[in-house]
Amino acid sequence: MAIPPRAGKTAVDALLEAEDLRAASAWFANNKAWILERQLAVCRVAAPTFLEEQRAELLREMLGAMGYAASLDAVGNVLALRDAASSRPLIVVSAHMDTVLAPRRPEDIVLSADGILHGPGVADNGAGLAGLLAMAHVFASIPIRKDWPCTLAFLANVGEEGEGNLTGMRYLCQSSPLAARLAGVLVLDGPGQEHITSRALASKRFEILMQGKGGHSWSDFGLANPNHALARAVAMFADAYPPERSNAAGRFAINVGVLQGGSTINAIPQSAMAKVDIRSERDSLIEELAAALARFVEQAIAAEHKVARKGRLSARLKEIGARPGGALQEDSPLLNAALSIDSALGIRSQIDTSSTDANIPLSMGIPALTLGAGGTGGGAHTSDEWYCPDARDLGLRRAFFLACAMLSGVAASPSAAGGK
Repeated sequence: MAIPPRAGKTAVDALLEAEDLRAASAWFANNKAWILERQLAVCRVAAPTFLEEQRAELLREMLGAMGYAASLDAVGNVLALRDAASSRPLIVVSAHMDTVLAPRRPEDIVLSADGILHGPGVADNGAGLAGLLAMAHVFASIPIRKDWPCTLAFLANVGEEGEGNLTGMRYLCQSSPLAARLAGVLVLDGPGQEHITSRALASKRFEILMQGKGGHSWSDFGLANPNHALARAVAMFADAYPPERSNAAGRFAINVGVLQGGSTINAIPQSAMAKVDIRSERDSLIEELAAALARFVEQAIAAEHKVARKGRLSARLKEIGARPGGALQEDSPLLNAALSIDSALGIRSQIDTSSTDANIPLSMGIPALTLGAGGTGGGAHTSDEWYCPDARDLGLRRAFFLACAMLSGVAASPSAAGGK
């Protein structure tokens, strides 16, 4: 969906033209080195999923130094409140702390002579965390607006990637003391400003475990082999659902991201394991794919038993994660505000579908969307990840004004608090 034409003055225009907010937003362009220095410092503290503690402590200190009431919650999120005494509905700006890959040492995160950051996690989500800190700094510099119906919090959350299963955002929205006050969530995830992610892509993750007696590769040849059976199951699943079957009528993606089995080349393994990711824009298609995976596991076991001379295998298919879907309606005030801001700033953005922390609030009816935090990047989830901060300030101005629209009630009504 492209940016619609603008017609007439709106409440969003009033925010964009407010002298104090315009002056505050200029900080992003005038303090590029400050933002990059914080990004470098944060990225050099490793934070793989489930091991975010050291990065969390650094971010808590940084936010506390800006004057926020910053603390760690029950699951390890860093929560920074702009007005700790307030009981008004809450707008949360968030960025996840965890990374798929982590630097083995701080020196693995490199700032090259051309100003580009290199290393695991520098874009996803180093860019988001740097944007979070920059926005927190700007909001700390302007008075709390008592005429706005909502108040503000910043969240650096755990468990967004992989098997983290959105742990941090789940806790905030479903179990935390602030859950009933949530009126909107703005997620900063990765670089760029070309997309507005207002549709949450649902997914399910599974672990396949196959087990047998195991033995010697020569003397026990013919014993049922878990690796052989698992390989058959994976191949049958991939062959049945090739990429060409994913189309506009039923888009999906399947991925076997982990395969493990055995301890040495000359031993029949006692166990084999695979982890499978299934995603689709349709819940019914996810269920179809999950059921097919279960069938192929059973068929693979049966095929291995048929060719083996001895021994039996057992198999277990276990769900290890699920992300709910959801979406903002096309007439959503939050979505319309984002489009209006992009139009005013000259950003030609597109609405897209993805799996982010916004999945949780969207699934609960809480207004939420995900934006990139400006700049450009690539190589996410690999050791060749990179981030270029050029024009980052445009993406951060965009996010700042959208947060203002949410706080003022223009983009997220306080009546939405708690998803009601």
